[in-house]
Amino acid sequence: MYTVKLLTEAEIEVSEACKWYEDQQPGLAKKFLSEVDHYLELIARNPFQFEIKFSYRYRFAALKIFPYFIVYRIEEDKKLVYVISVFHTSRNPLNF
Repeated sequence: MYTVKLLTEAEIEVSEACKWYEDQQPGLAKKFLSEVDHYLELIARNPFQFEIKFSYRYRFAALKIFPYFIVYRIEEDKKLVYVISVFHTSRNPLNF
């Protein structure tokens, strides 16, 4: 099992997405957070299961329900995963 740490930018992105979803429909932010947490758990169990894109360092986990990617890198020797970004799929992934 790996330890997953969200970088500050990723935490801000999750917070902003939650605010937006809650403004759209009460309770939707909770569903978004639940899906993000589910994927973070999957990543912690096996960070190598999601594919590498755009760079040899970064992996992208696409959420199923919400149109977001979780972008992360693995430090195998430390058993750490750093979440770099949680971003909407309409954004350019090269700008994360």
